[in-house]
Amino acid sequence: MQLFGDTFHVLENSLNYASEKNRAISNNISNVDTPGYKAKDVSFGKMLEGELQATRTNARHLPFNQGERNGFRTTVRSGTTYNHNGNNVDIDKEMTELANNQIYYQALVDRISGKFRSLESVIKGGSA
Repeated sequence: MQLFGDTFHVLENSLNYASEKNRAISNNISNVDTPGYKAKDVSFGKMLEGELQATRTNARHLPFNQGERNGFRTTVRSGTTYNHNGNNVDIDKEMTELANNQIYYQALVDRISGKFRSLESVIKGGSA
């Protein structure tokens, strides 16, 4: 039994996802001039799992969520090269993703803060 339902768990996983995405974007930006560096992306694996409807039919088969943590995974962008040195980091794309991720993260923080304020109000008996 969960005391607060799934809300805090979902918000926690979302914050972990946003933090991991920020880490990947930061690494991409810091390696923009590194020869041969390939950019990394973070995506939700669980969202895709529902769409693929893949199931293990034998215990000896590899699990589908291999390499995932908390429902998301980090992948390397390969097959593209934007710079003469083999690097595929597009700084404009990374800066846009960074700004979007910061807005997403702040929205999550505001939501979880609101949840805690509501709990505080209940604990205090509804008085401010």
